[in-house]
Amino acid sequence: MSRISLTVHPDDNVSTLLDFQTDVLITREGLVLKEPIPFGHKVARQEIAKGDSVIKYGVAIGKATTTIRAGEHVHVHNCS
Repeated sequence: MSRISLTVHPDDNVSTLLDFQTDVLITREGLVLKEPIPFGHKVARQEIAKGDSVIKYGVAIGKATTTIRAGEHVHVHNCS
């Protein structure tokens, strides 16, 4: 079984996880999660360098405060 994620815009560098299977570490699109990520939270689809924009729905929603690897949780601990 795999996680369900939502990516709305082709420029998005994050996807939102839409299920509660925190023990499953792969999305239907084949992205391997580096850690369990809760429902409704974001995962990096690709590496996001420190200072780069975090893009969701085709819009910058913040900046990476550290380099975020593909498959890592994107939240207040690494995004402002």
